[in-house]
Amino acid sequence: MALGIIGLPIPDETILTFTGYLVSKKDLQLIPAIVSSFLGSISGITVSYFLGRSFGLKIFHKFSRIIHLKDKNLDKTKKWLEGYGSWVFLFGNFIPGIRHLTAMTAGSMKTNYYKFAVFAYTGSLLWSLTFIMIGYFVGEKWMNNIEQIHNHVLMITLIILLLVFLYFIFRV
Repeated sequence: MALGIIGLPIPDETILTFTGYLVSKKDLQLIPAIVSSFLGSISGITVSYFLGRSFGLKIFHKFSRIIHLKDKNLDKTKKWLEGYGSWVFLFGNFIPGIRHLTAMTAGSMKTNYYKFAVFAYTGSLLWSLTFIMIGYFVGEKWMNNIEQIHNHVLMITLIILLLVFLYFIFRV
C-alpha cells in the first residue's frame, strides 16, 4: 500500500478489494486487514509528504518518467489543493492519479503537517475501509465483479464529491 501511494503502478483498489474478499472467506481477519492497509497507506502518505517538503517539485520532475507523472496532473493537483485543501486531503485517495500526487504536493507547498495529517489519514482510513468492505460484501462474486467495480469507482467518487460540494454550496 505504501509503495502504491508513493506513486508506483500498484493496483491499490484491487489489493484492498481482494483483501476484503479474503476476509469474507475467513483467510484473513477483518480488523488486522484494515489496520495493516491503513498503516501501509499512511506510511506512503507520510513519506510522500516529507519527500515533497524536503525536495519540493524537483522530485516530481526527476522521477516523472519512471512513475508516469505528468506536469498537467501536478498542475491540476496544485489547483485542487489551493481551492479545496482539506477536502482533497480527505477524499483524494478515491481519485485515481490524485492519490499519488496529493501528499507530495502538499509537502512541497509547505502545508501545515498537522492539518494535512488529520484529513489525509482520515481519508486513508475511509478509503481502506471502503474497498475492503466492498470485497467483503461482494465475497465469492469478487472475481466476476472486479472489472465492474473498477469501471464505477470514478463515477461513485464524482457523485460523492458532487454531493459534498452541493452540501457546502447550500450551507454557505
